[in-house]
Amino acid sequence: MKRRLALACAALCALAATPAFSQSAGWPAKPVRILVGSAPGGGTDAMARAVADRLGPLLGQSVVVENRPGVSNTLAADVTAKASDGHTLLMGVSTAHAIAPHLFKLGYDSNKDLVPVAFVGSVPNVLVVSNTVPVDSVGSLVQLAKGKPGQLNYATSGAGSTQHIAAELFKDTTGVFITHIPYRGSSPALVDLIGGQVQMSFDTLPSVIGHIKGGKMKALAVASAKRNPQLPNVPTLAEAGVKGVEMSAWYGIYMPASTPKDVQQRVHDEVNKVLAMPETRTRLDGIGAEITPLTQAQFLAFHNAEYQRFGDLIRKKNIRID
Repeated sequence: MKRRLALACAALCALAATPAFSQSAGWPAKPVRILVGSAPGGGTDAMARAVADRLGPLLGQSVVVENRPGVSNTLAADVTAKASDGHTLLMGVSTAHAIAPHLFKLGYDSNKDLVPVAFVGSVPNVLVVSNTVPVDSVGSLVQLAKGKPGQLNYATSGAGSTQHIAAELFKDTTGVFITHIPYRGSSPALVDLIGGQVQMSFDTLPSVIGHIKGGKMKALAVASAKRNPQLPNVPTLAEAGVKGVEMSAWYGIYMPASTPKDVQQRVHDEVNKVLAMPETRTRLDGIGAEITPLTQAQFLAFHNAEYQRFGDLIRKKNIRID
């Protein structure tokens, strides 16, 4: 993740500094809403609320989080792309902006109708299993899955999510046959995982960290290049013998492309002030998030690079929606 961000930033070093814009007079004139494409309690929701809770006082208006779950986080993106009230933001996630456009026919263009404004950070995906599954390592899970082809189910927050892509890569790498069970968000998926109706998931760390620490599910590996400070005793998938399945979700504030440049700049600046607050960092550190400040131009370059990377991956692995 850091390497991709570094490359995106380096590509912009030769560009002239973004010209300053005067603050848009009178904005915001009413409460601001941040749309979230998943159900309350998921990783995207957690990131949005961490920003919203501190953003209101800086803008001088209340900031509310509104959940619009469905279709791999794209329902909220669709509403935001078509919003004309000038006060609608989106907590975008890689699922909606870098993955879904290659798998779904959408009612908006992620690269034209929305503009990336403020990068928030990233979190790793984690391979978790229900306590009802008699395994304690990635190796024993693979052995169990191979002995019961098609009988183990993996839950995701929806088709085309990072959980879905990570699981498909895991299947491709290990040769196991596990069945996809898509949900409308992480929260209902994890309810069934805890209850034993599904056996495993590659959900994002903010969604599962509380359940792991509460003993409600088992973490077998993190799908990142290095171990996460919140789960220091949990190996990476590579350490567990499964290489090439690195997956993380990234988050950032998007706005309709029609938004005036000076309003975009205001939102960018105020969100970055929120991310610099010690209390925000403590809150995001607690769910395993890595905060990475970027200029708006750097975020755009990163968005474009991720769009291309996931498109190439989906085509190479021939990943399709069932």
